[in-house]
Amino acid sequence: MKAIVVTDQAAGTAGMTLTERPEPRASINDVIVQIHASGFVPTEMEWPSTWTDRAGRDKTPSIPGHELAGVVTALGYGTTGLSVGQRVFGLADWHRDGTLAEYVAIEARNLAPLPGDVDFTVGASLPISGLTAWQGLFQHGRLQSGQTVLVHGAAGAVGTMVTQLAREAGAYVIGTGRAADREKALDFGVHEFVDLENDALKDVGAVDLVFDVIGGDVQKRSAALIKAGGTLVSIVGPVESRPADGLAVDFVVEADRAELGEIVQRVRDGRLRTNIGDIASLDDAVGALNPTTRRRGKTVIRVRP
Repeated sequence: MKAIVVTDQAAGTAGMTLTERPEPRASINDVIVQIHASGFVPTEMEWPSTWTDRAGRDKTPSIPGHELAGVVTALGYGTTGLSVGQRVFGLADWHRDGTLAEYVAIEARNLAPLPGDVDFTVGASLPISGLTAWQGLFQHGRLQSGQTVLVHGAAGAVGTMVTQLAREAGAYVIGTGRAADREKALDFGVHEFVDLENDALKDVGAVDLVFDVIGGDVQKRSAALIKAGGTLVSIVGPVESRPADGLAVDFVVEADRAELGEIVQRVRDGRLRTNIGDIASLDDAVGALNPTTRRRGKTVIRVRP
């Protein structure tokens, strides 16, 4: 099968190559999925799991990519809940070969049914961004109606999901980014926008929840804005700056079939829009994943036409 592989951590995405790899085999509780579309997160090149297995052993050449939408073609021993020919989408295991390929072996529990009226490209754009937003807001942030949420990177793939889900839950949403991000952030529903390069973040005032995708000094300044009992939720690693009288949580997104179902239903009924930037074929993926300009939205690779 065709697949994108990486072998050199120092090279990052520039070290990607399109090559032929053996088709995967299904282990116990696995399914094989013929991939129609795959999402990609640029920071994958910095994740240890891209380069080593669970025991810390080198696993290169490895196939990156963890978001997928496709069709089940085979079931492993003991697999239940899915069937051959079923449309699915989901989140591949961090330590196994990923989804920038024509096929992937994946545990069935990491997948959810993809309704027939949702395009594969849309399905592949949802798992990481959608689940990150859902788990950060509701599981870790314990968001309640009427609260105020500060969303960093509000025009990005995760930020636009956070904004929409928070608004639906009845929150007041303040988004941040660069000046060029203002219109997109407003289009996806932020009530206010803060230009981090030109506006004073402290002027936002007190907030109940900060959703941090930046870290560093921005995290430090954000932590000082959190009300008593509020929460700082981070997806950029261990929290360095904690609120004086609140919680600080860093988390890694996990696959969840029920949550994927909630997310895709919102897409179907118009409550949730995806933020897709570039779309490219697998043959053109290396170039698309090494852009010469700043990415805007999720990059999705169409593996099958």
